[in-house]
Amino acid sequence: MQEFGIRLKKAIKDVYDLDIDPEFSPAPENIDADYSSNVALKLAKIVHKAPMNIASELCSQLGDASATMPGFINFSLQDEYLCQQIGELSYDFDKNISSDEYRGQTIVCEFSDPNPFKVLHVGHLYTSVVGDSISRLFEYAGAKVIRANFGGDVGLHVAKTLYVLEQKSLKDFDIEDIARCYVEGTAAYEDDEKAHDKITEINKEIYRINQKNDHTTELAELYWRGRELSYGYFKDFYAEIGVKFDKFYPESTVTEMGVQKVKEELGRGVYEMSQGAVIFNGDKYGLHTRVFINKEGIPTYETKDVGLILTKWEDYHFDKSVVITGNEQLDYMKVVLKSVEQYAPELVEKTSHLTHGLVKLPGNVKMSSRKGNFLKAVDVLNMIKDELKKSYESSDNAVALAATKYAFLKYKMGGNIVFDPHESVKMTGNSGPYLLYSAVRAKKILQKSSGDSGQSDAAYDDNERKLAKKILEYKDVLKEAVVEMAPHKVANYLYELAQEFSRFYEQCTVAGSDREAIRVQIVEVYLKTMAHGLGILGISIPDEM
Repeated sequence: MQEFGIRLKKAIKDVYDLDIDPEFSPAPENIDADYSSNVALKLAKIVHKAPMNIASELCSQLGDASATMPGFINFSLQDEYLCQQIGELSYDFDKNISSDEYRGQTIVCEFSDPNPFKVLHVGHLYTSVVGDSISRLFEYAGAKVIRANFGGDVGLHVAKTLYVLEQKSLKDFDIEDIARCYVEGTAAYEDDEKAHDKITEINKEIYRINQKNDHTTELAELYWRGRELSYGYFKDFYAEIGVKFDKFYPESTVTEMGVQKVKEELGRGVYEMSQGAVIFNGDKYGLHTRVFINKEGIPTYETKDVGLILTKWEDYHFDKSVVITGNEQLDYMKVVLKSVEQYAPELVEKTSHLTHGLVKLPGNVKMSSRKGNFLKAVDVLNMIKDELKKSYESSDNAVALAATKYAFLKYKMGGNIVFDPHESVKMTGNSGPYLLYSAVRAKKILQKSSGDSGQSDAAYDDNERKLAKKILEYKDVLKEAVVEMAPHKVANYLYELAQEFSRFYEQCTVAGSDREAIRVQIVEVYLKTMAHGLGILGISIPDEM
């Protein structure tokens, strides 16, 4: 489709002197063609001609396209072209699907962002999977990607946890104890005035402990032990799901830079004093006003994010910075970025903030880490493994990861996701295991063949043609996915591709047939496409299913 798009765009420029990127879609069943564009219908309002007249004029310019009512421009792929393209993909797949969209650029992709002294929940799992897949899209497009992880190793949530740990005199504790203490500390902070005051004092002390690297007091020992446990727990989990971070940014490492910058810009009028606190008046920009340093002199999340933006720039001088958070952070980040825009507009221009909704189980039960009724990340993987065991008497970790990742990545980022473990492991339908099974089936076909995948002079039959045509859509899908930072486009394409392969498999014998050479080549390229696409999703293909 990319070649058709280039030619049609040139024809529009030549005939009407307009720069328009035409869109294509599979031709309707009643049109004898492979792809159609409705660009003539859109041009009608601009050039003031009937769509059918426009389509006819453009088809005359193109030579090998046809016009149909009410103004579609239709293209057909010639067998010679299909065979040539599949042959080139068979010979050097990576070269022929490569992209230089971000060649030579450095992109910092920040995601997951769990807070030490808390347990990873399903939202962290989701952002980890999506962030890694977006990073892989950028890498496919030639970028050097820094996977960054930002977390609050200082702050009120830490103080709430330490308050309970200290009250209970817990010294030998684990990550589950930390999770329970956070819930209890949150309740105490909200319901008990004395506890509220004590937690506020602990919050101040945590900053001192961290800044001075103090290990001498009982509170300091609790703090460093909890911090160490948290980061060890995070790294173990990321290793289990196959996500590797290049840089961890604890809040404590960026806070000082943020405070310095906010105070510096306070003197220049970007930030203001209000009732003893430092604020950014977002009302001036149609946003809301937020506190950056509270009246007790403690920097808030906003100031830490300022420090993070400046630190990432100092560390990498990035061409692009992508930050992935939940939807609830949308308005918050608008304020932070608007404040930074006043003194570092180039950094804001390079920053993209992507957001996602909640991950819910069927029934839409709302979960909260503050109340302790949330779904832990590890619980999700265990649920998937249990479903695999019940359905197939297997709990293969690779298949469980494929089921989990695909269940998240097949959805467009932004809205809430209903995660159904039972549906996620099905070998039929739109699931990760279905895609794996399809790829493994292709592997077995190739193992049974004679190994002859040389180019055949025979024209494609209808089933071969349909599969080859679908394979050739992959590069266009990748281009869209990169531009839109949208892994779901790759996921949905792979499902459609697997369905087309299933139809091919049902209708076509490969090994031993008189069309073995040409079919082996198509199956080889199909498997390479599936492996590459699943790789973008962070999923590997096993040898057996």
